[in-house]
Amino acid sequence: MANYIKVGNLQVAKELYDFVNLEALPETNLVVETFWMDLGNLVSDLAPKNKALLVERNEFQKQIDAWHKENNAFDSEKYLAFLEEIGYLEPQVDDFNITTENIDDVITLQVGPQLVVPIDNSRYAINAANARWGSLYDALYGTDAISEEDGAEKTVSYNPVRGEKVIAFAKNFLDENIPLMDSSHLDATKYEIVSGNLVVTLKNGGTTGLKDASKLTGYQGHAQDPKAVLFKNNGLHFEIQIDRNHAIGKTDEAGVKDVYLESATSSIMDCEDSVAAVDAEDKTLVYRNWLGLNRGDLTSVFTKGGEKITRTLNPDRTYTDPNGGEVTLSGRVLMFVRNVGHLMTNNAILDENSQEIPEGIMDGVFTSLMAKHSLLGNGPYQNSQKGSVYIVKPKMHGSKEVAFANELFNRVEDMLDMERNTLKIGVMDEERRTSLNLKNSINEVKERIVFINTGFLDRTGDEIHTSMEAGPMIRKGEMKSSTWLNGYEKNNVQIGLNTGLKGKAQIGKGMWAMPDLMADMLEQKVGHLKAGGNTAWVPSPTAATLHALHYHEIDVRRIQEEIQKEEKDYREDILEIPVAENSNWSAEEIQEELDNSAQTLLGYVVRWVEQGVGCSKVPDINNVALMEDRATLRISSQMLSNWLHHGICTQEQTLDSLKRMAKIVDEQNAGDASYRPMAPKFDDSVAFQAACDLVFKGKEQPSGYTEPILHRRRLQAKEKYHVNSGDSVRS
Repeated sequence: MANYIKVGNLQVAKELYDFVNLEALPETNLVVETFWMDLGNLVSDLAPKNKALLVERNEFQKQIDAWHKENNAFDSEKYLAFLEEIGYLEPQVDDFNITTENIDDVITLQVGPQLVVPIDNSRYAINAANARWGSLYDALYGTDAISEEDGAEKTVSYNPVRGEKVIAFAKNFLDENIPLMDSSHLDATKYEIVSGNLVVTLKNGGTTGLKDASKLTGYQGHAQDPKAVLFKNNGLHFEIQIDRNHAIGKTDEAGVKDVYLESATSSIMDCEDSVAAVDAEDKTLVYRNWLGLNRGDLTSVFTKGGEKITRTLNPDRTYTDPNGGEVTLSGRVLMFVRNVGHLMTNNAILDENSQEIPEGIMDGVFTSLMAKHSLLGNGPYQNSQKGSVYIVKPKMHGSKEVAFANELFNRVEDMLDMERNTLKIGVMDEERRTSLNLKNSINEVKERIVFINTGFLDRTGDEIHTSMEAGPMIRKGEMKSSTWLNGYEKNNVQIGLNTGLKGKAQIGKGMWAMPDLMADMLEQKVGHLKAGGNTAWVPSPTAATLHALHYHEIDVRRIQEEIQKEEKDYREDILEIPVAENSNWSAEEIQEELDNSAQTLLGYVVRWVEQGVGCSKVPDINNVALMEDRATLRISSQMLSNWLHHGICTQEQTLDSLKRMAKIVDEQNAGDASYRPMAPKFDDSVAFQAACDLVFKGKEQPSGYTEPILHRRRLQAKEKYHVNSGDSVRS
């Protein structure tokens, strides 16, 4: 049980209270007593409004459930009119353009991958912050992006055959993006800078230069013998790195040891779906890591290959420009921080009635407080060059909830002595009520918005839950080709462009969830750019480096210009509910769907509940590693709940599937010394009981969210097993 400190009308867990007073508030020009008094007033004013919004969500859901029960024969026009009548579908506001100011160039001028990482793991957070630059050679050599055919296997020691394939790929990248006037980079024997231009000596003794000389941006070392040559294409930078004494460089005619890419331009440091933070201990860890990132002093010490490694934030990169001046590029990504949504409360702070306060209010205040250190220059690096703080706000339902987030941000700015709209917002379009009212939602934050995106998994979970009474849903694998989903993806980009986000904000696309399948990612994820996204989520720094190749290949701005010419109302498509027209699946098909969802669900839940790991690389039923977080859990649990509700499967059949899959998950985790098996004592496993709750009680969960059950069961596990937080178990 937490030890609380009474301060004003709040009770604050001592661990959080001490951290804020001793580590977070110093050097912010804020007074301790005033800070806590202001927080108490903010909670008193805004917590009731937060609660009222959640009540409205539930009322809408009850009305929609009742409508589906009364209207067995679905009529789309009648349904649309009903949603308008109850206020779920809002009258659309007049045309407008966003007016956000002081946005960093990374957002307005650059395109590129966005890395999402759990902030409770300091090592991963630092890796993400440093993912601004990555080795193309390493990314290719260490993944399946390069085939292992014809003797190119990944071996313990360096395989020169594989290395040759990597180098050929990289040289082709150079030929496509910085082509030479009359030769190939394969023929280069020397790179040098002469009179501000790149001069390349060729194998035949001749010299050549770039077809587009403006792409040369700078160099390191001596002009006649550079260590690195910097280029810019489609707004992204990359280096040719040269070292004739390097193991790879000495095998290359021009001494090229690597091609180094500007990779993830931004990152979302996540306090939400990829984090298991259920109490004051967990939240303090989250906030302490975010403070360290903003002060630039976060470190992570770990052992790898028997060697002790200390990881810190990378410094900036400096170059000489072609005219002899200096060019400085950030060595780190622009960091966003994702707060939690409006739903959950947390026992880290209690109000005057000893009730937990909304966690979203906590996150808004404390993540902004930590970010103020960067704004004030309390460290070697500043995250924003324009004096802004970037907060992603998830799981909001419609424009009223976005307006509430705006009110919260106003209050936080006043409380922390920040100028109005210092706090920028990213609105995640992942709930159906927001999708249908996206223009109105953006309008509520038009002076601070810098980001919108789509998220297939959460959005599908909400689609299933909202339309639970409409009928049995199509199989999970069929969702990506459904009418509603395609309409939703297109609507997001079109509304974003029509409200002036082009050149001012990010329009993002979702996660590549298979971190080991990089060849498939290279083939498929280019579709996110072709759909108009100027950023898209990746699961690792390596994936960021490889996905960056797509932004060199395609000029997203031109794609967006073409999309902006289109005019279509996608509401009818979005409202086409993915109910199965024919649910006469075979027994084998039903069992396959049950086993697939049950195995994925269990593999994630067991680590969340038992180990406090909020984001896992979980092997699926075919042992393909998938990145799982609460969004993937939401869709799996709601899918099973929907089929149970409509009699596609029975409770006994589903429970049997869960038990069989639990044994498989136990086997998949057999090498983890800290793992607690679920089988055969299923009743004694907190994780297994949590999984059962998510399925058998899924229909009654608010909006189909998994957090209430996960938080309750995680707290139970922490008490039962006497485990503490700390990222050592996650490193």
